[in-house]
Amino acid sequence: IAMVTSVIRPLASQLRRQLVRVAKSHRISPVRTCNLTACSSKFVLSQMHPMWQEPLAVPGGDRQSPIDIAVRKSVFDSKLKPLITDYDPKTCQQIWNNGYSFLVEYDDTTDKSTLKGGPLEDKFRLCQFHFHWGECNSWGSEHTVDRKLFPAELHLVHWNADKYSLFEEAVVEDNGLAVLGVFLKIGKRHEGLQKLVDALPTIRHKGSVVEFTKFDPACLLPPNIDNYWTYHGSLTTPPLTESVTWIVMKQHIEVSHDQLAVFRSLLFTAAEEEVQKSMVNNFRETQPLRGRTVRSSFTPFLKDSGLDEVKEHSH
Repeated sequence: IAMVTSVIRPLASQLRRQLVRVAKSHRISPVRTCNLTACSSKFVLSQMHPMWQEPLAVPGGDRQSPIDIAVRKSVFDSKLKPLITDYDPKTCQQIWNNGYSFLVEYDDTTDKSTLKGGPLEDKFRLCQFHFHWGECNSWGSEHTVDRKLFPAELHLVHWNADKYSLFEEAVVEDNGLAVLGVFLKIGKRHEGLQKLVDALPTIRHKGSVVEFTKFDPACLLPPNIDNYWTYHGSLTTPPLTESVTWIVMKQHIEVSHDQLAVFRSLLFTAAEEEVQKSMVNNFRETQPLRGRTVRSSFTPFLKDSGLDEVKEHSH
């Protein structure tokens, strides 16, 4: 997922260092090629974040994320409940560029902004949300659906407040995190997103933080949040811990090309760095399913997936 507070809070950063130190060596190949005729042979590795340009030590395990969601292989589960989101815009605190994405952070010391229902037995507190996107509209999402890509993906990160006392504790424990994933598609301007887009120029460089208040993350959810896929997985950035219940929305949201262009105007680099690097392609490659079951809250019909205009993933 990215960025879960492993890269956000000091304690989590320390945790990341400890976990990576004892991790097993594993090579990650995040390269995707553009499907557009104009750049069909162009590799995007040169534009990837340094995190993914070298072999990375990651925890061994069979529950890594993101994954490709094969619609016909997903299993309908009639026991899956509707999702219940209860977000208080007043808990929104700040937005910042952490050098990999931008994060909108929430006060998670109380139960004022929570997620429950769906595949979850407990109540989870919202701590932050962030996005992943590509350098063009042909790719950018972390998850794929039938090997098809979206230009961007939203992750709303929650932690289990019924079982754990802090995010830093939940991130390394079973059933510790729940992440809502929402695909973004190019279309009409998203009015709810615009307040966020307007704030992005103030955090263009890595390390920039500004106050950002009274933002309701519910405005970024699709109209229908009852249709979703769910599976057990991991964070998509170090420490890559396998503590996440993923809930990926079937229905996407639309944003304009101009809005996504502002995402791409951000930088991976700090203001004092000599070489400035555009913040694009901040995703991790899909990982093997390794026998996991992807459950769906709806009966999967391929013709109904709404992916007609989305580009196919090619290696």
